Amino acid sequence: MKTFQTLPDLAACVGQEVAVSDWITITQQQVNLFAEATGDHQWIHVDPEKAAAGPFGATIAHGYLTLSLLPRFFESSMEIIESRMGVNYGLNKVRFMAPVVVGSRLRARMKLLSAQPIEAGGLQMAWDVTVEREGAAKPVCVAEALVRRYP
Repeated sequence: MKTFQTLPDLAACVGQEVAVSDWITITQQQVNLFAEATGDHQWIHVDPEKAAAGPFGATIAHGYLTLSLLPRFFESSMEIIESRMGVNYGLNKVRFMAPVVVGSRLRARMKLLSAQPIEAGGLQMAWDVTVEREGAAKPVCVAEALVRRYP
C-alpha cells in the first residue's frame, strides 16, 4: 500500500502509475447479491448450470459489479494520512473489454492523470484505472474515474 502524508504529496504524482491494488476473488455470492441489488438476473450471471453451456463456460460478473469495485481497489492500494474524506465524482469513460468469469481474481492499476484544487482545500483527481484479471492477456475494464478528496 502506498502512503501519502498530504493531498499535495499525491498531486505530485500526476502522470505516474501511483498504485496497484490487492487481488480480490469474484464469487458467485457477490454476483448473486449484485443481481438482487440491481434487479439484473440475466442467466449468464446467476444460473451456473445454464451458463456452463454458454459462451464463457461459467457465470460471469456484471460489468457494473466490476466497476463498483473501484472504491475497494483504491482503498486497498493507497492511504492519504491528512485526508478525512473522499467522494466519487463520476466517470469520464468506461469500457468493459473482457468478461470476468466467477472465480477470477482481479486487481487494479491506478495512474493519476490530473489533480486540480477544489473548494475547502480539496483536490479533484482524474484516474486511469485498469482492472486486470489474473492470467488474462487484456484488461477486463478500463475507466477514467473522477475522485474528490478533502483534508
